[in-house]
Amino acid sequence: MTQNSPLWGIDLGGTKVEGVIMDPQNPNVPIHRLRRDTGSSHGYDHILSQIVGVIRDLEAASGLSHPSSIGIGTPGIVDPVTGSLKNSNTVCLNGRPLRDDLDTALKCSFVMANDANCFALAEAICGAGQNEEVVLGLILGTGVGSGIVINGKILNGHHGIAGEWGHNPLCGESRLCYCGRRGCVETVIAGPSLERFYQENGGDKVRLPEIVSRSQAGELRAIQTMELLRGKFAEAIAAVINILDPDVIVIGGGVGNVSLLYEKTTREEILRHLFNSEISTSIVRPQLGDSAGVFGAALLTA
Repeated sequence: MTQNSPLWGIDLGGTKVEGVIMDPQNPNVPIHRLRRDTGSSHGYDHILSQIVGVIRDLEAASGLSHPSSIGIGTPGIVDPVTGSLKNSNTVCLNGRPLRDDLDTALKCSFVMANDANCFALAEAICGAGQNEEVVLGLILGTGVGSGIVINGKILNGHHGIAGEWGHNPLCGESRLCYCGRRGCVETVIAGPSLERFYQENGGDKVRLPEIVSRSQAGELRAIQTMELLRGKFAEAIAAVINILDPDVIVIGGGVGNVSLLYEKTTREEILRHLFNSEISTSIVRPQLGDSAGVFGAALLTA
């Protein structure tokens, strides 16, 4: 692949498979971008066929043949020993050699990274973390994860699990997580977890944006849900800052739209848990919106 060749990327999500062709000289404006439903309930083979289908759709839309290397962001990570996917909340992917199966199906090489890593890479290269040395990209949505980018390079770690703060335990929490452990950050401040907390405290079954609106209108149980988010987010992210001390934290995902995460009161709550007398870390919204994941996947091959 030449330096100016278009970059191809796939973002594999729980509900959609998205594909993009990017111009590396103008990465913020995709040449082609399209998506299909993941259909994860139909199992592994169906997901594999949907990914292949998106690439064929991109070929048809662009008139190009797919390149020798394609980036793909996935839920979960590739085990560096076995080559199979692990730690995915789309559980039918776990233990399966997705990268090898795609290589075989399309006769090209796939460069694979966790979807949070792709988000962080895109925001570090062409989004809210540009020109910063250490960028922490958080995913706060259906699940909780993060990617770490240092000097423009993803930090994967020895086991491939760098950034998995969503599966650190929180003090006083004991709810069972899909990973088999109890009290994980994801069981408390992921979107569905906050919605469950609201419902268990007497609220009706509504989505998080409605809970936010009700808290702003003064409803007590909605306010309590937002204060749970503030307090537990502060506790969880302070532990990460104590270890990594990033220059900027970019928060993506549906929960990342909640304004209280960026408020002074939340920063003060983080400081309560921090091994420092002040907090000057930038905590910002993403600049690339829902483009970050698929853009970051394409940038894996740059």
